Amino acid sequence: MIQKDILFEELVGVVPGAVTYLMEHGIRCIACGEPVWGTLEDAAKESGFSDAEIDQFVRDLSRLKANESHRSP
Repeated sequence: MIQKDILFEELVGVVPGAVTYLMEHGIRCIACGEPVWGTLEDAAKESGFSDAEIDQFVRDLSRLKANESHRSP
C-alpha cells in the first residue's frame, strides 16, 4: 500500500504511472528534469496541497498501483 511518507524513488519503482499522475496534479517529479528527494507528502506540501488532498493522492496512487499490477504479465 502507498503511504504519504513513501520516498519518491520507491514510489516510482512500485507505481511507474505515478510520474504522470503527479505531473498532472502540479507536483514536481523526476520526469520534469528536477531531481526529487523526500516523500510524497513533502513534495505535495511544497506545492501547497492540504492533508486531505494528500490523503486523496495516496488513495489514487494505491488504486493506480493495483491497476498496474493487474496489467502486468
